[in-house]
Amino acid sequence: MAMSFRNTKHGFLFRLKALLHFPRFNHVAAESRSRTPVITEMGSESPQRIGEVDVSKWKKFDSRRFGITRSMIPEYASTVLAILRHEGFDAYLVGGCVRDLLLKRTPKDFDVITTANLQKVKSQFRRAQIVGRRFPICLVWIKGSVVEVSSFKTAEEIAEEAKEIALPPNPSGSSEKDFIRWRDSMRRDFTVNSLFLDPFMHKIYDYSDGLRDLKSLTLRTLIPAQSSFTEDCARILRGLRIAARLGLKLSEDTKDAIRSLSSTIKCLPQDRIMMEINYMLSYGAAEPSLHLLWRFRLLEILLPLQAAYLDQLDGVSSYSSSMLMKLFSNMDKWVSCGEPSKSILWIGLLAFHQALVRRPQDAIVVQAFGSILHFGWKEGVEYARNKANHGVHFVPEILGSSSNYEVAKLADKVSNLAALVNKSVTTLSDSKSLTKSMSAYSLSSCSYLVFVPKKAVNDVQRIFEVLDSRNNEESSCRKSLSKTRSLLGKIILETMSGTDHVGVESIEVERREHGKVAVNKQSDGVALFDSTAAEEHSRPKKLHRDAVADLSMTLRVPTEQGLRKRTALELWGYHGIAEKSRASWRKKSVVLGKEAQKERTAKIQKSIFGNKGNGPVDRIEVVGKAKEPND
Repeated sequence: MAMSFRNTKHGFLFRLKALLHFPRFNHVAAESRSRTPVITEMGSESPQRIGEVDVSKWKKFDSRRFGITRSMIPEYASTVLAILRHEGFDAYLVGGCVRDLLLKRTPKDFDVITTANLQKVKSQFRRAQIVGRRFPICLVWIKGSVVEVSSFKTAEEIAEEAKEIALPPNPSGSSEKDFIRWRDSMRRDFTVNSLFLDPFMHKIYDYSDGLRDLKSLTLRTLIPAQSSFTEDCARILRGLRIAARLGLKLSEDTKDAIRSLSSTIKCLPQDRIMMEINYMLSYGAAEPSLHLLWRFRLLEILLPLQAAYLDQLDGVSSYSSSMLMKLFSNMDKWVSCGEPSKSILWIGLLAFHQALVRRPQDAIVVQAFGSILHFGWKEGVEYARNKANHGVHFVPEILGSSSNYEVAKLADKVSNLAALVNKSVTTLSDSKSLTKSMSAYSLSSCSYLVFVPKKAVNDVQRIFEVLDSRNNEESSCRKSLSKTRSLLGKIILETMSGTDHVGVESIEVERREHGKVAVNKQSDGVALFDSTAAEEHSRPKKLHRDAVADLSMTLRVPTEQGLRKRTALELWGYHGIAEKSRASWRKKSVVLGKEAQKERTAKIQKSIFGNKGNGPVDRIEVVGKAKEPND
């Protein structure tokens, strides 16, 4: 006999509130009825349903089975998790970081979700701020990084209605915590983003077959795609970005929904569109992202000039060999989730290419343009005249090769091209300029949507100041933009070289100069369930740590630069960033008392190190965090 859940001390039954919108809940129930049940790993041998909830999808796995260990979680994320656990709250990694770890990718960021409310989270850290209205989160600044912390309780607070669900007794070995995690997972966008990871207990929680979709490299919405994208059309762009970066295929209903609802993205605010496009193009997957946008007719809404250019190409082979795609393919080799570019890099490439479409140039002029950006005037002109590849030919951008120009004439040609680029970039921020440029194409419709902020346009225009032959002194170079300028020139040179590299040696030198971390582009999830392959997977630089060394709470941390010391407060971020002066800590320790100090130290140790006491701990792998280059 089914009974209502109640929060009793001696029974499992409790009152469960369905904190999802009713349409979403009904979609999930309908979808679950149409699928063959999967045996749950949480309990019984036969699938059961709780009310209309299909618990056969509820599974938990040992994360070590997939090669995920605590050492793969960066120190700043582990610190946030440990502090929340020490205060008695449950805390998990959630979303894209779990997905990327399973696919042996470097996560863009590490998001945390906890049973603590956001005010409680904020009180645990000195530098923390609650942001957002529709779904607020707490931003925690710790150890030079920012961690987004959300709360399970937020879903309860924003729910419009509650519903009591009838449940059978002893339901499948599940617990109240499972319902809390399930409830939160159902508000997420895609199944591969609905996974929870507890690195301390080595558990992955999956309530929607997210691991199954990851194994098959399929991107699927949690509820029917039509409803999901109607609920939030930004998920269309987010889904294409995830598919492009990870090489995932879209489910059929996701494809159909994108095609039918693509026009709804015009309703998004301009700054939201800019953010989503920047995520697409700045993190090492620009070329496949542009391809998907074009394939699903979204490019004609977001970047109509580029869409018109691609539409005029003759067949797929022309598309893949087009100059626009080559430029962004070469850019992808230099940026990644660990080292993203600034938005002005891809904006500059779009403007540069559009200038060539509007007014094609001789090959040597384009090569001089790139070499001056990369090397500066003196070395750049010499490089272009002596080492330029005259055999490269893109249609319609490059007219062909011609005899070498005199230095003065070549400088004028380069300056004129720079002026044209600066004029072309305005089509991304000014609708009138876009309308005028689109008149060159015989298109019946165009959204004339612009979303690039004027500040970004101004920064891009400053990049090309160095190409003014009348003002070619080094002092005129905006040094704050020098790295982006140099990389932009390198990308142009690689594209014009007709090969993937200008030269192996020069590429390696440039990688060292830019501090670029090598990214394994081959790991597309094939080894998802192979723990052996996970151990062999190339990992970033590691940082070792030893246990607490003495009662003054000093941790000795070996690094490549030698042994350095940090107070335990600073290393773990307990109650915020530690005081710069150790004297202030000693002053506090007098108030705490030596015994209380030792007791709290031991508790923090145990929550972080487990039962290893003061012995050596696992290696911490410092996963490359997304940070913008110092331009």
